[in-house]
Amino acid sequence: MEPALVLKTATVLLALGALGGLVMAGMRFAGQPHPPAWLAMLHGSVAAAALTLLIYAAATVGLPALALGALILFLIAGAGGAVLNLRYHWKMLALPKWLIVVHAGVAVLGFALLVIAAWAASGA
Repeated sequence: MEPALVLKTATVLLALGALGGLVMAGMRFAGQPHPPAWLAMLHGSVAAAALTLLIYAAATVGLPALALGALILFLIAGAGGAVLNLRYHWKMLALPKWLIVVHAGVAVLGFALLVIAAWAASGA
């Protein structure tokens, strides 16, 4: 397993997950109390796949320090996403906008670190 390929793959998966997150945030800020369940599950599953890939790579081949920092931020963002899903979405309660913003902000910071790490690892 090549670390640069893992970083690129995780970056693509997280970018796809972010698109779903943007759609869901747009729905919430447009007045819908929560997104459709299928979209929330797709968003979480794609992000979890990327997170699992990063964890596996960190445990086996090692990752650069920036990628490890991104991994920690994604774990925090994932915890926020789990709270949004289990505490609010599945109970049919309106998702708190402040928590959506914090979840997204932590994920965006992690994504920025991951992109920088992937760029550096590819030698570009």
